[in-house]
Amino acid sequence: MGIAITEEHLALAVSVHGFAGRNITARGMDHEPFRAALAAQGLLGLHLPETCGGQGGGLRELVVALEALGEHCTPGSHLPTVLASAVIARAAPAPSPHHDLLRALADGTLTAAIALPGGARTATASAADATGPAAVTVLGSADAGVFVVPLPDGRWAALDPGDCSAKAADGIDLTRPLAAVTVMVTAVPQERVLGGVTSRLVSDLAAVLLGAEACGVAAWAVSTAAEYARVREQFGRPIGQFQGVKHRCAAMLVALEQARAAVWDAARALDGAALGAGVDPEGEVALAAGVAGVLAADAAVRCAADTIQVLGGIGYTFEHDAHLYYRRALCLRALSGDAGEWAERVARMAVAGARRPMEPDLPEEAEELRHRIRAEAASLAAEKREVRHGRIASEGWIMPYLPRPWGRGASPLEQVVIHQEFRDVKRPNLGIAAWAVPSIVRHGTPEQQERFLPGTFTREITWCQLFSEPGAGSDLASLSTRAVRVEGGWSLNGQKIWTSLAQWAQWGICLARTDPDAPKHEGITYFLVDMSSPGVTVRPLKEINGDEIFNEVFLDDVFVPDDLVVGQVDAGWRVARDTLSHERVALGDSWGPGSRHTDMVALIDTLGGPGALRPSALEEAGRLWASGQAISALGLRVTLSQLAGNDSGTASSVRKLLGMRHSQAVSEFCWSIAPDSPYWNRMILATRAFTIGGGTTEVQLNIIAERALGLPRDP
Repeated sequence: MGIAITEEHLALAVSVHGFAGRNITARGMDHEPFRAALAAQGLLGLHLPETCGGQGGGLRELVVALEALGEHCTPGSHLPTVLASAVIARAAPAPSPHHDLLRALADGTLTAAIALPGGARTATASAADATGPAAVTVLGSADAGVFVVPLPDGRWAALDPGDCSAKAADGIDLTRPLAAVTVMVTAVPQERVLGGVTSRLVSDLAAVLLGAEACGVAAWAVSTAAEYARVREQFGRPIGQFQGVKHRCAAMLVALEQARAAVWDAARALDGAALGAGVDPEGEVALAAGVAGVLAADAAVRCAADTIQVLGGIGYTFEHDAHLYYRRALCLRALSGDAGEWAERVARMAVAGARRPMEPDLPEEAEELRHRIRAEAASLAAEKREVRHGRIASEGWIMPYLPRPWGRGASPLEQVVIHQEFRDVKRPNLGIAAWAVPSIVRHGTPEQQERFLPGTFTREITWCQLFSEPGAGSDLASLSTRAVRVEGGWSLNGQKIWTSLAQWAQWGICLARTDPDAPKHEGITYFLVDMSSPGVTVRPLKEINGDEIFNEVFLDDVFVPDDLVVGQVDAGWRVARDTLSHERVALGDSWGPGSRHTDMVALIDTLGGPGALRPSALEEAGRLWASGQAISALGLRVTLSQLAGNDSGTASSVRKLLGMRHSQAVSEFCWSIAPDSPYWNRMILATRAFTIGGGTTEVQLNIIAERALGLPRDP
């Protein structure tokens, strides 16, 4: 869905794309008319205060524009100029004393070049004196009008060309110059010193802004690969139908969405930080920027390289633009700083206690809701346990998005406020019942609702799900369990498998085929099965971790009366699908079960902190933290899209896929550093099921590729 998720940002992205399409070619170089057009559109000062000639926006607006421009491989001085002005604007004292300089950068009078502390440097000595100061590599042209560079004493300054020696430097990016710059003056004018600007601040801003352009590069790569895979035919069919190509394209999109979430969240964090000295007492701004540094540029390189792979020979030619985007991605990664170093920094901050809360910015009307809901939560918290649980069930707090009386008919905004205010009031986890309840509410009869829902909410009734079969796992519509009409109801025969908690459940939701001659997704009916019925046999399956959660269930002439059919006969597939599409808001801090990045950091702390890990393990821990934090940010983006009434696109599917993989990776890492821990011995085995249940990783990649990228379905 792009970095943009609000209506204003979506409109901005469309506008910038339109401008770029009219004015930019990937092979074009910077020139005066183009810079004037950028300035006229306000794109050079989008993030600057109006008092400095800017548009009054922030980094959130700037990253939206940079992603759009990145999709067009914008040449020349735009990125170094806006990065330099973002740094200069944060110089102390605030408001910035550099109004005239910022105004000249915003209106296109001046271009800028900027050194990047974490990026590539040259070791070129001064031409006049081999023992003189070393040159630094700057992003931008040797002909720039201002150079933002570090001074020998650690301060940063915005220097005139006359204060520096600048020479063009070779770089892999053919459409954006680099330069080697040496500071020549010994006494820098005080008005050109950027008070409060540190190398850390410059690195953080660079990680976010270069990361935003990297997202644009990756977005171009994903769309180019998918478009080619849809039309290029080999062996008599489009190559996008081959699962190897399909999964490669889907994996590219997954990497892109994770990078977008990281950059978006880091821009939010930096916009909310104190200006001037870059005050960040909790470390959350630096942590968010670090996550962007770990993920964004790497995603661009991966996607650009994979696009060349999908394109094949044509992608390796100079005539195709793919190499220009690959070059741009490589350069962005080199200048952003080594992802491994970013990862180590992230790990150290996380173990030291830095956290990045994922809370949505809510509109003013949320406060009236919050006042009422907080009072009700306090009233519930004051009750005795038994009374409290009864009230939570009867008052609709368990699944508040359901219509009354089973829920509260809560809007997306109200769901978020309830989630926030009920953090200290524990609500029961319905488990499998959370699948059954929406189906009964939406499709069940009033008698079914009264019979089953109250007891389900109080957990007097437990449920299992009789869907999967030995021959119909991820391909659920291929089920073969039959239901034959008999007097007063139906007789069910078949076998179900992987049925969680069946040995303890009183009731099961069951799909069975009632019309064997109907097309695959038709002729299926949704039943409620009494698990104590004659003919129901449950056989527990021992899992690799020794648990017996899964079961085989055999149905031998099991009678189900007509009044336990949910919805219409032969229309059970729609009932089952509605179970998955109820109006629940996906909340950013609850992306999935199992091991999380916060569990990993707690373990590292108990082992003695970062010093107890080998360097490669510390880097791996940082990458895992970055991944987990980005998944949480992705969930927050889904929530905000739902609050705005927008379609979140593929973000929910991507979030699920990433979450399951992440739990496995965290468990594997934690076991590797604590192999004698009973808990991690258990979790490394338990999480192995996560990328199988509920649709395998391969099925999820198929879904993402086909629904999001339009690749052809498997034959």
